[in-house]
Amino acid sequence: MRLAWTVATVTVLCALPFYLDAFWLRIGLFSMAAAVGAVGLGLLSGTAGQLSLGHAFFLAVGAYGYVWLAGEPGPGLPTAVAAVLAVLLAGAAGGLFSPVAGRVRGIYLGVATLALVFLGHHVLLTADSVTGGFNGRSVPPLELGGFSFSADSELTLLGVPFGAEERLWYLGLALLAVTWFTARGLLRGRPGRALAALRDSETAAAVMGVDVSRHRSAAFVVSSMYAGLAGVMLALSFRRVVPDYFGLVLSVDYLAMIVIGGLGSVAGATAGAVFVTALPLLMTRYADQLPLVAAPGTTDGTVGPTEAARYLYGAAIVLILLFAPDGLHGLVRRLRARLRSRRASPPPTNTTSPSLPPTPAVPAKEPTP
Repeated sequence: MRLAWTVATVTVLCALPFYLDAFWLRIGLFSMAAAVGAVGLGLLSGTAGQLSLGHAFFLAVGAYGYVWLAGEPGPGLPTAVAAVLAVLLAGAAGGLFSPVAGRVRGIYLGVATLALVFLGHHVLLTADSVTGGFNGRSVPPLELGGFSFSADSELTLLGVPFGAEERLWYLGLALLAVTWFTARGLLRGRPGRALAALRDSETAAAVMGVDVSRHRSAAFVVSSMYAGLAGVMLALSFRRVVPDYFGLVLSVDYLAMIVIGGLGSVAGATAGAVFVTALPLLMTRYADQLPLVAAPGTTDGTVGPTEAARYLYGAAIVLILLFAPDGLHGLVRRLRARLRSRRASPPPTNTTSPSLPPTPAVPAKEPTP
């Protein structure tokens, strides 16, 4: 059944570009990029128990690293090489910060990573030759083996014209699949068990032979590389990167993704990323049909679609923490277990027996005098 569901899901996802328009494909691209970054943050916060508010910084390193390495001004490297180097650059940035992550935990690590966001935003605004300053930079389209993931060249499959969104859709699916398999492999292997033990009790993990500082640092580096890959995917989807996007709000959004989806779960992080990413885009498109939500650009004092979306998934976080602390993934897991138990339990049988005539009471034997 699991294999059948997997094949059906992959088939549907591969067929969607033939039926959906560009708007829905963009939502899917943004959601897949956010899912990659959320999986990385889930490994760090959900599995290793490390709070990070600097995820947006590593997303910016991946996005701007790709733009600078592949564009002009810059080295002008092949775009595929630039994408790989951008991911490694984000991992190197996480490695430079890993000594702090290996020694600090909890709210103290959160405050330390918060400084990365403000520092990175300042660098993005001031380093005009690399980042383009306030206006940002355009993103060079990715090319693999002469195939361009842009709309410059015409491509038609089964009578459907394939533009940039349709081509990037399959690239996003491939990268998301790689993220899934690698992250689940880490969680199910020895590194994942070591990080889970470290999250539950540092003392017990150290007694069992887990190098606390090294595993914390490694989790931070791996999470940074996932964030760098998400940054590259976002840059390719947006086609232009600007500094204001990679702010503190983006880091908070990623925390909301893993809390709503479920800490320490790859599937939960993906579900939370889709929810948090798609909700404001859908509310923006259908703002004129929603009550109490104003269309973008109006100044009549009502709530805009972006603010309304933040209110909604803020309320979702509160409900999740109150009624499902393990997130959407835990809720679905409990529902599946309940359904399996109902299917496995035998049907109730009638245990009542027909009424029998009362048995006459036997008189007690009198004692012999």
